[in-house]
Amino acid sequence: MDFTTIEVRADGPRGWLELNRPDKRNALSLTMLAELAAAAEWFNARTEVKAVTVAGRGSSFCAGADLATFTNPDPSISPRDAADLGRTMAESIEAMNAITVARISGHCVGGGLVLAAACDLRVAAHDTYFSIPELALGIPLAWGGIPRLVREIGPALTKELVLTCRPFTADEARSAGFLNRVVDPADLEVVVDSIVEQLVDKSPLTLHATKRHVDAITAAAFGTAQAWSDADSLVSALHDTDSREVALAYLERFAR
Repeated sequence: MDFTTIEVRADGPRGWLELNRPDKRNALSLTMLAELAAAAEWFNARTEVKAVTVAGRGSSFCAGADLATFTNPDPSISPRDAADLGRTMAESIEAMNAITVARISGHCVGGGLVLAAACDLRVAAHDTYFSIPELALGIPLAWGGIPRLVREIGPALTKELVLTCRPFTADEARSAGFLNRVVDPADLEVVVDSIVEQLVDKSPLTLHATKRHVDAITAAAFGTAQAWSDADSLVSALHDTDSREVALAYLERFAR
């Protein structure tokens, strides 16, 4: 399968999925969202792969949704289908047979944080910049981001971070339970590789059974099935006068 915005490869029990738009800080275009979902199927077809490292090329993990998606919509896809691609991406990554380990550095923003939340394990460099700026952009946090955040960090902190849009550090993300480890940037790749080596030493059956067991328990309390309607809220916000005014004000401040 040919990918244009991501790099996908496998070597025996190990796999790598890298976002490859470093000049855009790996912002999630519609093409990238579709390719990430396709990559999950690519790995599922390779039953020998036990663990997949999910990372971003260049200086950042992911700077969130590509704003060009909103300012220059693709006429070949309906607005709702475009708004729903992020949910499809997150559900596909989360449903992968292999254990996914997010290697996070630079920026982990908005939709990029949803991608990280869809992974099984998360390790970040201590200087990673985390932010959920959707409400400042006049849109709700969609793609199943709310139930995934509530699952990982609880409802109170989810409300605070999503409602205020304030940035937060890797150390705060670790103490809240979102990250498994926070490490020095120079050690990030080595630490993630060490975790992956511990995973691929296990049998596929026990890895898969443990992942599905934990996922089944959390789904009972924090399931993402209701996220199907996220796209409707997102499309509505894009046509809401007050929401557009908020977005324009934010973008003007950001441009300064």
